[in-house]
Amino acid sequence: MTTTTETMQPNQNRDEANHIRIFDTTLRDGEQSPGCSMNLEEKLRVASALEAMGVDIIEAGFPIASNGDFEAVSEIARTVKNSTVAGLARANKKDIDRAWEALKHAARPRIHSFISTSPLHMEYKLQMEPDAVHDRMVETVSYARNLCDDVEWSPEDGTRTEHDFLCRCVESAIKAGAGTINIPDTVGYTTPEEFHELISMLMNRVPNIDKAIISVHCHNDLGLAVANSLAAIRAGARQVECTINGIGERAGNAALEEIVMALKVRGDIMPYYTNVVTEQITPTSHLISTITGFSVQPNKAIVGANAFAHESGIHQDGMLKHAGTYEIMTPESVGLNKSTLVMGKHSGRHAFKAKLAELGYELGDNEMQDAFVRFKDLADKKKDVYDEDIIALVDDQMMRANDRIQFVSLQVIAGSKGPQSAELELTIDGELKSTKSTGDGPVDATFNAIKSLFPHEVKLQLYQVHAVTEGTDAQAQVTVRLEEDGKTVNGQGADTDTLVASAKAYIHALNKLLVKREKSAPAALSA
Repeated sequence: MTTTTETMQPNQNRDEANHIRIFDTTLRDGEQSPGCSMNLEEKLRVASALEAMGVDIIEAGFPIASNGDFEAVSEIARTVKNSTVAGLARANKKDIDRAWEALKHAARPRIHSFISTSPLHMEYKLQMEPDAVHDRMVETVSYARNLCDDVEWSPEDGTRTEHDFLCRCVESAIKAGAGTINIPDTVGYTTPEEFHELISMLMNRVPNIDKAIISVHCHNDLGLAVANSLAAIRAGARQVECTINGIGERAGNAALEEIVMALKVRGDIMPYYTNVVTEQITPTSHLISTITGFSVQPNKAIVGANAFAHESGIHQDGMLKHAGTYEIMTPESVGLNKSTLVMGKHSGRHAFKAKLAELGYELGDNEMQDAFVRFKDLADKKKDVYDEDIIALVDDQMMRANDRIQFVSLQVIAGSKGPQSAELELTIDGELKSTKSTGDGPVDATFNAIKSLFPHEVKLQLYQVHAVTEGTDAQAQVTVRLEEDGKTVNGQGADTDTLVASAKAYIHALNKLLVKREKSAPAALSA
């Protein structure tokens, strides 16, 4: 039976046996996407959003990877109260000690340890025999369990691991103290039917499997991450590891929003539930997109711009007669509210504050005042101020609060008769600086001006512009990707002037690159 928007309800069977724990790894695996690194303030914002959304476990990072990762995991552990906070560690005591040091102040800490178990990984990556891998795992899981009551263990490349060895390791890991066993499809190789059989095999063959929760962590190399995760749930998995917008290494991870809404919409055939507040999905998706600079593709399920758009005449006719004809969930169920034109240049501070609260923002007095001034400036430039405009404005402001390099002003001369030139003012470490530069077009001139004021050598890998809303007076949102010595970062900027947005995006990326320079070289990561 097809579920409609009128009949769609969260699953009513709240038996704990049907509870699917959502383990969000946006801050760990998601951040491993090229250019996707976040600073401490951004990670804290994301962690707060994930906690508000009801995520059960937040994997905050890989503490041994760098001092920056350690600091972020430690601060998130101190801040988050309702969600479990996990830190990743390889199967050695140094990693585990570092993870525990970062996690020990958490209300609900978890050490997540892993070691490769597939023949390919053991031979070429670890250069270890299977017995040695097994013994290392038992030793380190036991060591972690003596530090922390909550330990998760993952056999990296689990879907390409020989079944007998996988069963042996899982049984031993549970005996050693692991309360959660995660089976990762590290390279996105498996298929739904195969993965269902693998999880079923573990449920049937491992004698102490009832002492642990089975988790799955699926990558999307073949576009099957969500399908594989759902297949695993039906086979007995009760935790799913996923990311907002499906971000992550290579083709990414299983998308949290797709898994959660699939379970919610199709409760008739998948009688499971999550603790996720689905109305927070769209705001959190926007937050991740803004912070990382990774725009969501328009046709992305659940959170894409076209996810609830209907252009076909047949579809529009059906929608007018009954929304359930072409919508299997309501936009409101994922936090997508239709923009209303209630804000403008005559709106007062109280109305603006109420609008921010409606959009999910809680700002301090100084932040509120700065945002209100920028809103008034925007309202003077635009005829209509949409919710999306306010979201872009506030996110743009919050991204730059502690940047070393700050945008002040830009004046550009452009056109077909060149040369194009840009006069730019920046503050760098609090000092006001200005310059005038030329270039092959106004964007090139603007970027040359930035390089003149703050000399650096980087490669521009991506320059992308899209409109936040409709109309010729729409704010432009620009994404810039910079690369230096193999390190990539994304920056975003928004403004009604595309060139100003471009300058802000470049400066945002440059500031993130400066933070990245200060971090030590990261350790080898895993999924």
